[in-house]
Amino acid sequence: MTAFSAPEWLISPQPVAYPEAMRIMESRVEDIIAGTKPELIWLLQHPPLYTAGTSAIFADLKDAARFPVYETGRGGRYTYHGPGQRVIYAMVDLRERGKDLRAHVWRLEEWLIRTITEFGVKGERREGRIGIWVGTPRGEEKIGAIGVRVRKWVAYHGLALNVAPDLSHFTGIVPCGLDQFGITSLKKLGVNATMEEVDAAFRKHLGILWDAK
Repeated sequence: MTAFSAPEWLISPQPVAYPEAMRIMESRVEDIIAGTKPELIWLLQHPPLYTAGTSAIFADLKDAARFPVYETGRGGRYTYHGPGQRVIYAMVDLRERGKDLRAHVWRLEEWLIRTITEFGVKGERREGRIGIWVGTPRGEEKIGAIGVRVRKWVAYHGLALNVAPDLSHFTGIVPCGLDQFGITSLKKLGVNATMEEVDAAFRKHLGILWDAK
């Protein structure tokens, strides 16, 4: 078990290549399992890319030549990462929190919901649909994605919030396999928040990750 009392909070100022991020995250997970380093909350952005989760269906990749495509061990199908999207990799020791993956996913969702409330946006869960959704004049649209993997009860990967990405980049895939719903962002909803303001809101509500459901 970890002997550390608080997680590390890290913000990368420049986009991080996906393979490099995976290498760093996998290494940190091993250190957390061994008890040699604390849990880590890592905030970053990626260059434009697509990732394929463990349930990905090739037909959902509509434009394989548009951006690099990476297979990843997180749950879910295809998703997009790129500039203007805040990605948070949460390396959390569930051995300290009841070994309950479902509760961890709920806490990640709640963290995102509470964060965007700071900007006047109401995010909601939907039965049978992963991620966080908002009502718009165009219908329900997805503003945040959740994807998690667990190794020896240490959870990693995490969430992605669309702050102000180029939403046209999502058209190369069927995001999360749900082609009947749109994708939105804080910017598209009329919120001109900086990444620093978004990070501060996430930091304000960080405690939810350690609270019981």
